[in-house]
Amino acid sequence: MVATMVLYTIAQTPAGPWSVRRQGLALFNDMQLAAAIRLARTVARDEHVRSHRTVRVEMRDAAHVIPLGNFDQAYGRSAAA
Repeated sequence: MVATMVLYTIAQTPAGPWSVRRQGLALFNDMQLAAAIRLARTVARDEHVRSHRTVRVEMRDAAHVIPLGNFDQAYGRSAAA
């Protein structure tokens, strides 16, 4: 069985606030950027601890992908950017 990576993304909504998404599905909306980053890292770390799957956190816009956290069992540790 191959473990799949889980991806949490932070993206700005058209109205201006930020959202936290898991695999493209919005989990939390209408957030300030700093709060969205903290929340995404927290839920990603929790999911990694519970599932032992690789979990990444990224901030995306049309032209950029900024890594914000990587929780990977293969390295024997979790790291946030």
